[in-house]
Order: sequence, then C-alpha cells, then structure tokens
Amino acid sequence: MAPFLSHPFDALNDGDKLKEECGIFGVTGVADSSNFVALGLHALQHRGQEAGGIVSYHPDHGFNSARRFGYVRDNFTKADVMDTLPGNLSIGHVRYSTAGSKGATAIRDVQPFFGEFSMGGCAIAHNGNLTNAAALRRELIERGSIFQSSSDSECIIHLMARSIQKTLAERIKDALRRVEGAFSVVAMTRTKLIGVRDPLGVRPLVLGRISDHGWALSSETCALDIIGAEFVREIEPGEMVVIEGNKVESTRPFQPAKSRFCIFENVYFSRPDSIIGGRSVYETRRQIGVELAREAPVDADLVCPVPDSGTPAAIGYSQESGIPYAMGIIRNQYMGRTFIEPTDHIRNMGVRLKLNVNRALIKGKRVILVDDSVVRGTTSRKIKDMILEAGAAEVHFRIASPPTAWPCFYGVDTPERSKLLAATMSEDEMRDWIGVDSLKFVSLDGLYRAAGEAAGRDAAAPRYCDACFSGDYPVAPSDKIEEGFEMKAAG
Repeated sequence: MAPFLSHPFDALNDGDKLKEECGIFGVTGVADSSNFVALGLHALQHRGQEAGGIVSYHPDHGFNSARRFGYVRDNFTKADVMDTLPGNLSIGHVRYSTAGSKGATAIRDVQPFFGEFSMGGCAIAHNGNLTNAAALRRELIERGSIFQSSSDSECIIHLMARSIQKTLAERIKDALRRVEGAFSVVAMTRTKLIGVRDPLGVRPLVLGRISDHGWALSSETCALDIIGAEFVREIEPGEMVVIEGNKVESTRPFQPAKSRFCIFENVYFSRPDSIIGGRSVYETRRQIGVELAREAPVDADLVCPVPDSGTPAAIGYSQESGIPYAMGIIRNQYMGRTFIEPTDHIRNMGVRLKLNVNRALIKGKRVILVDDSVVRGTTSRKIKDMILEAGAAEVHFRIASPPTAWPCFYGVDTPERSKLLAATMSEDEMRDWIGVDSLKFVSLDGLYRAAGEAAGRDAAAPRYCDACFSGDYPVAPSDKIEEGFEMKAAG
C-alpha cells in the first residue's frame, strides 16, 4: 500500500522498504504524563511517521485527545496542544498505515481510539494487524455497530461494547479473545493503564518503572531510555498487565501458545539501541554481518553500508572478513523536509535525494554494499548505478536478511506477493536484474544463529515468525485467504 503523503517528499518512497505499522506508549503515575508520552513517541518515530495521537485523563477534565498528521516533534512539543492533555495517565500511538484508508480524511484512522461505556471511558492503541478484521467488521455492522474509521483496530472497541463483562479490563480480554493475528495493545481507563500481547507475542511490548510511583508501557526499550525509566521486563506473549497506583496485576487471558516473535524486528524495525529478549538489537545486527561474511565471502576492497539500516551488519561483515569498513554512501539527514515540491523531474532523482556516493573513496574500488533487505529491488538498482557512476570497479550486494518472498499480514506494510522480487526470481536472476557482480542473502539458519539460536532454525518449531521469508504463517490470514491469497503448500 502507498503511504499517505504527510509531507511532499514522501512521494519519493517507491515501496522498496518494509514499514512497521506503528508504535505504542503509555504512562501512569506521573504529573504531565502526556509530555512523557510525547517523548516516548518521539523515540518510537521510526515505527510510524505518518501520524500520531495522545489521549490523557484528568479527574477534573475527563478524557482529552489530540491527533495530528506528521512527526511528533512538529505536533506534540507545542504548549497549545500539550496543555489540552492534562493528567497523570496517558497513552499514545504513532502510525504508518497498513490497514485503513489513506488520504486527507484519514484523521479518523489515527489512534488511540476511544469509547464511552456504562462503566466509564476507555482508550486503546494497537500495534499489529488483525487478520480476521474484515469478517469481524461485517458481523459487527450487521448487528448495528457504526464504525467511525476504516482501521482494523476499531473492531476492538466495538467488541468491547458488545461484551457483557462488568469491568473494562474484562471487556478488553473478552474482545481480544475474538480477534486473530498480531496485537500488542496499550489501553487506559480513568484509573488503569493496561498492556496486552497476543498469544504468539508477534509484536513487542515492554514494561518500565519511572521513579517510585510511575509506570510505562512501550513498544521498545529505547523509548524508556528517553524518559529516564528503568526497564523492568517484557510483557510476555499472551499476558495482560493491569497497572493501578503502584500495583501491577498480571493475568493470562488466552490459550497458551508457543511464542513466534517477529524476527524482522531484529533485522530492521526496532531501533539498534533497543533490547529484545535480553539481547542488544545492534549486536544481533552486527552478528548478522558476521554470519554473512562466513556464508558469502568475496574478495573486495571496501565494505560499505547502505545507510542507516545496513550499518551494524556492514560493521560485522568487515570485522569478520578483515576487509576495511568505509562510509561509501552518505545519507542526507534532512531530506524529509524541503521547500520545493516533488515535480516529476525531482521524483526521477529518486534515491539521489536521500543518498550520495563518496566518490573519492569509491573510485576504482571493489565494493561490498550491505543492506537490510531487498523488497522490490528498485532501490538496489539505483544504488548500484550510483556506485558504478562513481567509478567503482565491482559492486557486490550482501543482504542482512533472507529473500523476502511472502507478504506480512501482522502489522507490516508489504507489497502483494507478485511485486516481491524474491517471489518471482531466483537469486541469480535477481543478481542479473539488479546488475551487480554478486548478490547473496544471509540464510534463514544464519539469521537465527545471529539472533541467538545456535542450531539455526528448527523447522518443526521455529522460535520466530519468519513468514515473510519462509511462507510459514503462524496464524492463517483468514481475511486474505477469503480474498484469494494462496498459502504456501505444505512440505
């Protein structure tokens, strides 16, 4: 799906990078909690740059919300906005849409969503994707529900409304037992901050402590760092925590299942300064480069990352191979904001507006380029052209993930399968189409080893969700199957 154009240069995105759907953050027990949430969302901006929202509660002012298109820094650092969000309990969300409409009217799809129930109000922010949302939506509409958005997440509010449970926390449990797919949720009532992960734990969620009385829930640990919170632990797959005052109550509302955390969080989505499963994301990515160097060596002069996501793996490849690491490509950090409109001529400049080759370094060299993934392959071709035009003698691509051959239905913006290069070409065909001297991907076993699984991937019981590489979907995407999507044949 093409993203909503939140600023002009989003038009330069050609869909050649996978994008996480969103990031979630919640705080309770601190004054001006919405300011803490704004800081947390700023740290999670990489998970969604399209829009953001915050809901707060104050006993004297009730629930208040603000939803805006664009970056957190442009919307939630202003007094005229933040002063409307008082209270010591707030949740927030940053969005990059994979479900829901895109366009000028899509502010209604910006989370958190809010519902007023007989026992009080409740706001919910959701990271992930509900794979049975279309079926649920039809059922709910037939029973009289009136939807205000096109987002799959709104189904949760309507399911809560139809629950007969006596408390909002129990209604959240009731609603989430009806949904399929991937979800990490932060929710708030007048007195409680609530966090839930789906039984497979596909999307991340962590718990943090703020001084003596405050608590935080976050998609990643890096957002705890920015507010000075102490990382306590990960919310476990299938767990629900309800925080009220200084008490954290944990329950297990779902049938037990084997965890299948999204392995692409380690490759690309999470920030490198976050911790996942007790491991540094940066270190895992560096180790992917080590595995790549062992599996796919090549005689060359320089190892260069495709910035910024390829940097840790390039460092690992250089360290393992002994080939010098160099910044052969420089990223323009300010490309996202410009005073010129993206005319066709500007659009055709493509990657050059974001990346520029360090010509003096590259000329005459045999260059290994390390990138995180190949989706459509269009960006790889453009980068290859830039490197050759700068005078490189050879260009070799090394990719820090296996070939992306299957779409994700669990909260990641992925092209349909026919548009994924690896779904239609062999590795050799991809090499020829991109036009490089060699192209190699880290193996699925190598990726698992880098993530801490010494024996590689256990095909009978894989630890991670790796459906985008393997076609092994831990939850059948029922809505997509109904639309005609064909699952990978068994065996």
